[in-house]
Amino acid sequence: MTLFIDCVKAFLVGGCFCAIGQLFIDRTKLTPARILVAYVVIGVVLGALGLYQPLVDFAGAGASVPLCGFGNLLAQGVRRAVEEQGLLGIFTGGLTAAAGGVCAAVFFGLLGALIFRPGDKS
Repeated sequence: MTLFIDCVKAFLVGGCFCAIGQLFIDRTKLTPARILVAYVVIGVVLGALGLYQPLVDFAGAGASVPLCGFGNLLAQGVRRAVEEQGLLGIFTGGLTAAAGGVCAAVFFGLLGALIFRPGDKS
């Protein structure tokens, strides 16, 4: 039963992120790219302040998978690297923490391009 509850919490929180983004697309003149960047920045700021982790603890993948979660991951990586390496950690921590996800995205994007026929829709 707890697995079902965890899935519902993840679905609701992730769905709220999507609904808020859709509202911004529908009601403002912001482009989707700017909204996505705003989500990452919000995740970084909330992660740096320690406010995002309780949401991740509550919603699991519903909070860690969206772009806010990516921003939170960057903030956590920088925090850890600064503790270990000092000032140099500011520049390396975020990239080190996010390297696995970025590599997976590039790999699966390449795999999709090899399997399917990419091109313009026109």
